Amino acid sequence: MLLMPAGWLEEEVVGTSGGRSEVRPVEDWRDVYDLLDAVRQRPNAWVRNGSLEELAVLMFGYHLALQVHDVDEPFEFHRGSGGFASWLSRTHGWSMAIAWDAAIVENLPGEPPLDAFFRLVDEYREFAGQPVREPIHRGICSS
Repeated sequence: MLLMPAGWLEEEVVGTSGGRSEVRPVEDWRDVYDLLDAVRQRPNAWVRNGSLEELAVLMFGYHLALQVHDVDEPFEFHRGSGGFASWLSRTHGWSMAIAWDAAIVENLPGEPPLDAFFRLVDEYREFAGQPVREPIHRGICSS
């Protein structure tokens, strides 16, 4: 069982505000959104320097594992053509020729990339009818 102990890599939670984080064991994850919740709770444990490109590569690995292990789970985060990218293109008019991670960085230069990503993911989940699970958080990270 993979668990990160309390206080490990003390940092602020990205893209939300509120109390303390709870870390769920990997075997209790239900889908890609649980992975994203883990990244949101401990961003520096998953991606270096708040890099959205690294997060996109992590997401690609997640999708690849779904395919290799024949897991029947919808995956909305293909870099240029998934549901999330299509939604960004329709709602914001952004080109997805450069993929969703680069589009966010390019079109929202004044907002920390991970904060922007998680804000947009929350909006996308509402649009897609995907319930936004509210983990308990400690604060907003803007680095």
